[in-house]
Amino acid sequence: MIPYTETAQRPDWEQLPESLRTAIAEQLGSEVASARVARSGFTQGFAAVLTTVAGIRAFVKAAPLDLAPAEWYAKEARITEALPVGVPAPRVRWATELAEHFVICLDAVDGARMPELPWLAPDLTAALDAYARTAALLTPVPTALAEFAPDPFSTVMRGTLDRWAAVLSGAAELPDPRLEPHLADLARLERRLLDYGDAMPGVMHCDLRADNVILDTAGAAWICDWNHLCRGPAWIDLVSLLISAVPDHDVDTLFATHPAAADAPADALDATLAGLAGYYLTQGLRPEIPTSPYVRTHQRHCGRLAIDWLARRRDWRW
Repeated sequence: MIPYTETAQRPDWEQLPESLRTAIAEQLGSEVASARVARSGFTQGFAAVLTTVAGIRAFVKAAPLDLAPAEWYAKEARITEALPVGVPAPRVRWATELAEHFVICLDAVDGARMPELPWLAPDLTAALDAYARTAALLTPVPTALAEFAPDPFSTVMRGTLDRWAAVLSGAAELPDPRLEPHLADLARLERRLLDYGDAMPGVMHCDLRADNVILDTAGAAWICDWNHLCRGPAWIDLVSLLISAVPDHDVDTLFATHPAAADAPADALDATLAGLAGYYLTQGLRPEIPTSPYVRTHQRHCGRLAIDWLARRRDWRW
């Protein structure tokens, strides 16, 4: 089992530079009394619910300006601020550079917790409901979000969702010898996914998975970490979310009956599974990352779930 609530190596509040802690407290308007660090995810940036002596609660993320997460947080802030009203995402309170760090402050979700894995039915229902509302608001592309997703889906995903073509050409390693008889089919499916992505209107989260979903005390779901927004159909996000539910839920029915899949072509699910499986399985072959010790395990796990789902649907013999 992957400990999804403990996958990130993040600094504690006390480990941040004093100048940064002081600057954050000044922005919050009161000294910080406690910090509950988020240990889920796969990045090493600071992320915690801070509570001040005045009783103010906020979710704060910070990263040094010379590290990649600072750029991600800055992009997340701009995109989240531009989301349409009604998208269930924590609101940005402020975002700025402080003490050689980029810092984003968002509303703290009451009782925030990551969904349990394996998915509990109420948690999965809440996440799917939240995404149904989200998808409806992101198609067609909202004017305020257009600048953040200027390129066609196939351009953005070149080198990411075309891994089976790379395996066929010898540019990438075959992740599982059992897949060799199906390589041509996999490459054809992922090509269709890229074509579908270019043809469909709207924008998508593009990194929708269980650890980017937060549940509040009432059981409602919120969608966070919006820094990967891109053009493309909502049903790709839907498949990305459902992969983690494969072992325990009727994912075929959940996909087919979800509003985000209402306009999906007949082979959209298979095409998406092929593209995601290719990405995850080939990424899982890459060297481990010391600062993110679970990311390759996560990728291999998701790849196996995706390819097993696809194999079952296409009646492949294993």
